[in-house]
Amino acid sequence: MRAVIQRVSEAACNVDGQFTGIIRKGFLVLLGVEESDDPSDVEWLAQKIANMRIFGDENGLMNKSIHDVGGEILLISQFTLFAQTKRGNRPSFIRAAKPDKAVSLYQMMAACLDKYLGKPVQTGVFGADMKISLINDGPVTIVMDTKDRDNH
Repeated sequence: MRAVIQRVSEAACNVDGQFTGIIRKGFLVLLGVEESDDPSDVEWLAQKIANMRIFGDENGLMNKSIHDVGGEILLISQFTLFAQTKRGNRPSFIRAAKPDKAVSLYQMMAACLDKYLGKPVQTGVFGADMKISLINDGPVTIVMDTKDRDNH
């Protein structure tokens, strides 16, 4: 499972002219699900995202979490995070999970983030053509992959 976490001052998702999620200060999380992912990946990544300290404190250091600043999360599914570009010019998405598995783990991630954040997470629409707008604050962008976690 791969996530791109962007610290934003605002972000929104629009599908067919309708907003499905709008946040102010917080995280825009782009989430890619890989075929080999399972619920333990969701739990680990949700906890890491919810506790990540990348907001500035009174000294300008990244010491505050999303909880500390009362932030929100906009979660967007994005299978293209698993694009393989080694050969040719057309990316392959063979590592991305099939929709039935991916939607289940995406929904699980939204529920886990709701739990850890203590308030509802805003979302896009799985599989839809989404228009995402954001103002990246910093800019601060963090890429995480559950395959990089220490299993010991």
